[in-house]
Amino acid sequence: VSLVAFSLLSKSVTPGIDLGDLEKSRSRINLDLPKTEECPINGGMFTTIERDIWESRRPITAMIENHADSRPPSGLSKADVVYEAVAEGGITRFLAVFYCGVAAEEVKIAPVRSARVYYIDYASEYADKPIFMHVGGANNYSGSGDTAKDARALETLETLGWRYARGNDFDTTYDSGFPVFWRNYERLEHAVATEHTMMVSIDATYEEAAKRNLGAKDEEGNSWDEDFVSWKFSEDKPHSPSAGSISFKFWDNRSDYDVEWKYDVSSNSYLRFNGGKEHTDLEYDNKQLSAKNVVILFAKERGPVDRNGHMLYTTVGTGDALIFQNGQVIEGSWEKDSRVARTKFLDNDGNEITFVKGITWIEIVPAGNEVSY
Repeated sequence: VSLVAFSLLSKSVTPGIDLGDLEKSRSRINLDLPKTEECPINGGMFTTIERDIWESRRPITAMIENHADSRPPSGLSKADVVYEAVAEGGITRFLAVFYCGVAAEEVKIAPVRSARVYYIDYASEYADKPIFMHVGGANNYSGSGDTAKDARALETLETLGWRYARGNDFDTTYDSGFPVFWRNYERLEHAVATEHTMMVSIDATYEEAAKRNLGAKDEEGNSWDEDFVSWKFSEDKPHSPSAGSISFKFWDNRSDYDVEWKYDVSSNSYLRFNGGKEHTDLEYDNKQLSAKNVVILFAKERGPVDRNGHMLYTTVGTGDALIFQNGQVIEGSWEKDSRVARTKFLDNDGNEITFVKGITWIEIVPAGNEVSY
């Protein structure tokens, strides 16, 4: 009885929305066409039609949660690059970058959650004003002082000039609603807390961005990628795996968030497991999440810095890194010169790493944690 009542109430949260229509994906192009065009974000190969679509847009960077109760996510397999770090309490959250992988069809992503300052630093690599999607964030608007000054994400967005009416900061609690954002209490077909229910339409986001003069160029004619620095890319070069399984913890005693990546020789990619289970994409028939490159970025962890449990991670500077690709590991380092600078990955000789073309995951792991492979 409670579940039925919950379902009826959920349908009234956003009146007039036909979830059935929203959940029908539409293919834009014939995906069997030759893939001749390289994505500037991750080097993946796409059709000419897809390139024409993404070249009219700028990247979307979106906060997607990974709370165990919210799994599986929707649309995460369509991201070009994914960053994972702890949001608080050992619970991780993703910053997903969408650009090339969402050109072929309408993609819906979920569940979208709140922002943290260190994710903003990584989003800043994808344009002076990338589309930044979230639902609120760490802040001190109540004046209580509960949130440490250097952890206040919403104030940071204001300082950067992102958070203003009809700006590039798409926050459902601030300026965006349906059809960009909406709550779907039935996505997982069982009752979940409200904070796990926010969905986003990528197409609707781009339509709204165009109205805000946030297409590929701004109202002054400046292209989003004028200062963008692309990584280097190469074709698949699979080897007999010497690093066939990668496993690590973010925090002790939080096994639901332990990660394992297993190398799949047939696809020359790594398959993701989270909390001991296959990590899948609900929107695409529970397809297991995968990556051509898995990067372990060791960052200095500080916190909790306030009684809300907020954490901070070093994003600017240098540190150690492990880069997994082609079934092997490269020991090296990372460097990021400023908030807007591109994070670069170097081998032990100081040469920039060349990534295998395709999806890349960057795991921001507390420095000193052990990684087994």
